[in-house]
Amino acid sequence: MKDPFVPAFVGTPVERLEDLRLLRGKGQYVDDLHREGMLHAAILRSTVAHGRIRSIAIAGARALPGVRGIFTAEDIAQSSNGSVPTVPLRLAPLPELVPFEQPVIAHEKVRYVGEPVAVVVADSLALAEDALDAIELDIEPLPAVADRRAAAKNETLLFEEHGSNLVVTYTATKGDARSVKAPYSRRERFAVQRHTAVCMEPRGLLAVWDGAKTKLTVSGAAKIPFSTRRMLARQMDLPEECVDMIEPDVGGGFGVRGEFYPEDYLIPFAARKLGRPVKWTEDRRENLLASNHSREMDCEIEIACGRNGTILALRGRVWVDMGAYMRANGSIPPRNVAQFLSGPYRIPNIHVESSALLTNKTPVGTYRGPGRFEADFFRERLFDMAAKDLGIDPVEFRRRNLPSKEEMPYPLATISPPEKKEALDSGDYRIALDRCLAEIRWPEKAKLQGKLIDGRYHGLGIGCFIEGGAAGPRENARLVVDPDGCVSVFVGSTSIGQGLETVCVQIAADALKMPMDRIRIFHGSTTHLKEGFGSFHSRSVVMGGSAILAAADNLKKVIRQAAARRLKCSPDEVAIGAGLAASHGEKSIVLKELAGEGLSAEGTFANHRHTYAYGAAAAHVAVDPKTGHVEVIEYVTVEDIGRIINPLTAMGQAVGAVVQGLGGTFLEHLQYDEDGQFLTASLADYLLPTATDFPNVRAIVLEDSPSPNNPLGAKGAGEGGIVPVGGVVANAVAAALAPLGIEPRELPLSPPRIWQLIEAAR
Repeated sequence: MKDPFVPAFVGTPVERLEDLRLLRGKGQYVDDLHREGMLHAAILRSTVAHGRIRSIAIAGARALPGVRGIFTAEDIAQSSNGSVPTVPLRLAPLPELVPFEQPVIAHEKVRYVGEPVAVVVADSLALAEDALDAIELDIEPLPAVADRRAAAKNETLLFEEHGSNLVVTYTATKGDARSVKAPYSRRERFAVQRHTAVCMEPRGLLAVWDGAKTKLTVSGAAKIPFSTRRMLARQMDLPEECVDMIEPDVGGGFGVRGEFYPEDYLIPFAARKLGRPVKWTEDRRENLLASNHSREMDCEIEIACGRNGTILALRGRVWVDMGAYMRANGSIPPRNVAQFLSGPYRIPNIHVESSALLTNKTPVGTYRGPGRFEADFFRERLFDMAAKDLGIDPVEFRRRNLPSKEEMPYPLATISPPEKKEALDSGDYRIALDRCLAEIRWPEKAKLQGKLIDGRYHGLGIGCFIEGGAAGPRENARLVVDPDGCVSVFVGSTSIGQGLETVCVQIAADALKMPMDRIRIFHGSTTHLKEGFGSFHSRSVVMGGSAILAAADNLKKVIRQAAARRLKCSPDEVAIGAGLAASHGEKSIVLKELAGEGLSAEGTFANHRHTYAYGAAAAHVAVDPKTGHVEVIEYVTVEDIGRIINPLTAMGQAVGAVVQGLGGTFLEHLQYDEDGQFLTASLADYLLPTATDFPNVRAIVLEDSPSPNNPLGAKGAGEGGIVPVGGVVANAVAAALAPLGIEPRELPLSPPRIWQLIEAAR
């Protein structure tokens, strides 16, 4: 007998259960951890963007008091069958990408400023950093490839043996876009700058080696602990069961944290070599310099339409600056921008090529909405230009080209390599668009377009978006009835600040018909489950929550069988609820009384079909023509995320994502000079939005279209808010400055850039 899922807690605005502990200062982050005999690591990083390593003299540093070990590529190669391990590819791996994987430590060449060259381990962090200064590093400088245009010339190669700086070109195709002839077409170039997520907590690791037990325990932000364990065990030639990954409290993820980095090998290697616990915590400069960068790409795209605004084809080329190597998830931004350039629209013919090019910069990885933020900026800007050319209202242009509910599932372009087909799963996209227009009072405010009021030009911008989520292949959960009658839930998903514990408790409580305070959640450790996955790609609720549902169904079978034996009835006669296991008669038994029978069950949810949340966003801006400053007066985002587990956490994710997007739209810019030197290595140079920079963002979450691809009907909700921001705000700025004929074509929309556009138009 399988009980129907009847939500009682799911869908209610439960306050985050984890917050009180954190607000009281009882959180435990990796830098709070301490072990007996613990040593501290510091990493010597290249100050040269491109060069050959002539020598590394470590004798003077090694002789300093308190220095316990110094490791270079030579030491690591000697312990790794003569070669230096590389950071393995994880998502969308291809054989042709393997030669460009990053070595865990530089050998022979350095390819970006910040690349690890040596690791020092000492009694304290101060001693380790002093020893870094005593190392004599001699690098022969080589010409630096400072941007993707220089990379495309192939005059200087990062990998000489490859013969080109082009790593791979992804192609998204649908129909026959190249042969479409249309009465109207427009081709434009756009660009997005390089930026990154700046988590409140920098990266860190604590590695403990127990030689007697042949056991390596690594504490830190794993995000995908089981995958990281597999990679690390393989690299260190250990059985997987000899490696445990444990994730303490984490101060933010956003795609940047938790992937496999060079340090994820170097710190455990040092701990194993020295037989002592070793801790490493990066400072903010290292964080900006060494953690994954993202976003930097430019494009040339063309739209073909009928005179009535019906889109007939979308064609484009995108060039992505990948930095010096292909990191674990480096393939995702160039792949996504090709696949999702079409966004939520009905476009019958698509041909988009996205080329990944190597430069002497920090390597690229995923960052909240990877490839989709960029694609939305490119597409939504082009759509506004096309609508203006055709004399069609930009809202009506979008409405005409959104697929209807009856067209679902609607096929997206096929992406390759490797070839993969995707389809939008469900939705009535016009409902979200109309709700957004109503929330920002578009008909009323439309009269402000381009008007100069009190010395500032006003404008409104609109854009539509989709958010892919729920990446497979699977997630696991295990439920155990505790001696006190509570249920412990062990799930493979991890918590990186998104409110995982709260929503998992809500799902488990409803699935078991128990009070929320009778559910305990455990996550983020390979010690909890035989196998699991983790949290990325807005998958935690869909995958982890569905695994909890599966485990709960299995646990109820176990409970019914145990209760039936006690109550002398058939298992099908046993009803479960309110912490009781009761028969259909008058006899009942408390779950606590059954706990001694070792009641537990596991569940797995396997899924290769993504969910697609969708929505629309709008902004009202005012532009000061004297300074170029843009004020966002109002910003509204509306997103349908399928079944809503917790409206509070969903809206929190949306608002936070929008503010991150506003930072990337106006402020954030990782900059390099022509020699590949990093120019924005502090928060004085890399500007972030503060609470006073932007208005209160209004986020509305809808659940009109549950996903058919999982039992919860949920869709990912962690990234959608950021996706449309750049395009929406740029459209608003263009509308404001329409009297001057200005069309922003690149981000960031900084005051100097807007001022220059205004001056050039005068």
